Amino acid sequence: MTLRSEIGEQPDVFRRVLDINTEPLAAVAAQLRAADFNYALIAARGTSDNAARYAKYLWAAHNGIPIALAAPSLFTSYNSPPNLDGALVVGISQSGESPDLVEVVAEGRRQGRPTLAITNEPDSPLAAQADMVININAGEELAVAATKTYTAQLLAVAMLSAALDSSETGAELHNIPGYVESVLVIEDHIADVAADFADVRACAVLGRGYNHSTAYEWALKVQEVTYVLAHPYSTADFRHGPIAVVEPGFPLLAIAPDGPLFDDMLELLTNVTKERHSRSIAISNRSEALEVARYGIPIANMPEWVSPIPSIVAAQLFTYHLGTIKGLDTDQPRGLSKVTKTI
Repeated sequence: MTLRSEIGEQPDVFRRVLDINTEPLAAVAAQLRAADFNYALIAARGTSDNAARYAKYLWAAHNGIPIALAAPSLFTSYNSPPNLDGALVVGISQSGESPDLVEVVAEGRRQGRPTLAITNEPDSPLAAQADMVININAGEELAVAATKTYTAQLLAVAMLSAALDSSETGAELHNIPGYVESVLVIEDHIADVAADFADVRACAVLGRGYNHSTAYEWALKVQEVTYVLAHPYSTADFRHGPIAVVEPGFPLLAIAPDGPLFDDMLELLTNVTKERHSRSIAISNRSEALEVARYGIPIANMPEWVSPIPSIVAAQLFTYHLGTIKGLDTDQPRGLSKVTKTI
């Protein structure tokens, strides 16, 4: 099993997850409706932290649930956990093994709060501390860099949102496998784009709203797999200073789907590409962004809230091909292991 093959598995993973997780997630949603909480506190690290960023937007926008991201060190190294009155405490972790995340959920239980684990390992220490467990059912992932486990986490977050929502938003989730397949069929184009970035040593990654999470995850993958220093920003934060680094040829990677924030992203892309002459990439379903960026990677037309899944698959392919072009071991990046335990 390789990184590339696990990227390619994702449409089938999504179909399986949509089939087997619908009823369990409906049961979790019923428990949450009966639970007493005013907001969700989410503990996560690494790739899972980016899934938490997605939940921060989706659960707030679709379900009216305010989201806070936990500082796990307060629960471990500082031994000063905050008062969790009113919280639903959520741990998101592929392995469910990191002690700091386990401790956040355990503290939620000690304080009598409802607890939820979202994990690929339902028998993990994290799951053992939770009242409710969502098994993302991504299957075994062998490549060190997370791909299908990350997107399965996003899908679990979206399925739970839909199960909590009385509208028909859940029907859109069944289109995701097809959206991702439409990305996989343009792999040769994405590989050609990656070839023009073989010399890159640093870059910025831009995304906002639902795709703030995608910017963080793309940046993380670039650093893990290609050893290029990549920093994620929202377009708003990028304007507050970091835009000064953009000079001719500076690499800038952007996720720019249709939605309320598209005009903001298009304005920034136009500025950095046409006026500052950056080497820009846009992942988008809008022709304006694909045409203004130096390189365009198209995705299908879809609601913005589901776009982080096909968008990150395009980014995964870009990163895989960039690592391959650089002659790196994309399956076993140096200094990394599949399970990282932090305290």
